Amino acid sequence: MSAREWLDKDFYGELGVSSDATTDEIKKAYRKLARENHPDANPGNSKAESKFKAVSEAYGVLSDPEKRKQYDEARRLFGSGFGGNQGGFGGFGSGAGAGGAGGFDLGDLFGSGARPGGAGAGTGGIGDLFGGLFGGGGAGRHRGGSTASRPQRGADVETEVRIDFAEAVRGATVPLRLSSPATCLTCHGSGAKAGTRPRTCSTCSGAGLVTRNQGAFAFSEPCPDCRGKGQIIDDPCPDCRGEGVATRSRTLTVRIPAGVNDGQRIRLAGQGEPGRNGAAGGDLFVVVHVNAHRVFGRSGDDLTVTVPVTFPELALGTTLTVPTLDGKVSLKVQPGTASGRTLRVRGKGVGRKSGGSGDLLVTLQVVVPSTLDDSAAEALRSYAEATAEHDPRAEWDELLGR
Repeated sequence: MSAREWLDKDFYGELGVSSDATTDEIKKAYRKLARENHPDANPGNSKAESKFKAVSEAYGVLSDPEKRKQYDEARRLFGSGFGGNQGGFGGFGSGAGAGGAGGFDLGDLFGSGARPGGAGAGTGGIGDLFGGLFGGGGAGRHRGGSTASRPQRGADVETEVRIDFAEAVRGATVPLRLSSPATCLTCHGSGAKAGTRPRTCSTCSGAGLVTRNQGAFAFSEPCPDCRGKGQIIDDPCPDCRGEGVATRSRTLTVRIPAGVNDGQRIRLAGQGEPGRNGAAGGDLFVVVHVNAHRVFGRSGDDLTVTVPVTFPELALGTTLTVPTLDGKVSLKVQPGTASGRTLRVRGKGVGRKSGGSGDLLVTLQVVVPSTLDDSAAEALRSYAEATAEHDPRAEWDELLGR
């Protein structure tokens, strides 16, 4: 993609966010649009597929702080004056062509250096500022080959998976079915029909750029015949229509590590969109959602559980049978234990990367019966009379001066 093509894209508009949107706002907007336009949710809908690709490309730039900075700087610099005129990058005053010696090639602004003897001789050129954004260099580097023919890393892709609470604690291996752009299996990424090969564009000699002279100026622009690719495909692959990339379904096996948190992202290197011209593929980021458990909760590496008990069990002491994710354990409760007390069972929590496991935190909660039969009610009255001198609210009277 040429610098002009990149700058013509409104990545903020694709995601429906403002240019000063936060990282979280960009991520939230991308996830919403990706879910709405995902090929799996819109089978056969080419418009939704195009939108899915567009928002993925926009997120790939705006989610990367360095790429976003370069993109914003490029839009600020070229948003008016440089790139506002039709027919190329215009907006220079008459002084730009003073002397008329050989004209002025705007492509040199993006090149590896200025002309010998020029004001910018020996410098990296503006192209170095946007090197990471435009694939390693600007338009002026067509002397060594077109930008489009250079290797371009594939875009990152994000998807989601939902697992059970126990799988998050113990770890799991889950199959993940994706419909996403991938290297075309028919042409193996060349874009040409089986048995044929792309040929070098004769108009630009494979550079992908041509120079157009206008008086004292010379403008470099994408070749109109090969659209800046440097190659022409006479017989396109019928499956990918010459793109070398096709949307297809694939199944991956994803290893979810033990102790994964809800909302955590797992990176699968090289499993995103395929790279161009031999470059590495992007990464696949899997956002993990964990279902809540009916009994257990989680606090960091510790599991939590609330166990109902009776008043006599706390007053007299007892041994409880407490559930864990792996079975049951016995827990001794000392006489006089207060309701709401939390006891710790070592090593029955979430496994840690550094080794060992968290604990199981058991909170004891007294259950008050909603109804009592006559014998139980009488027994409680007898207990109340026997303990009447032990008023649990007596300390309040002392503190309040009563």
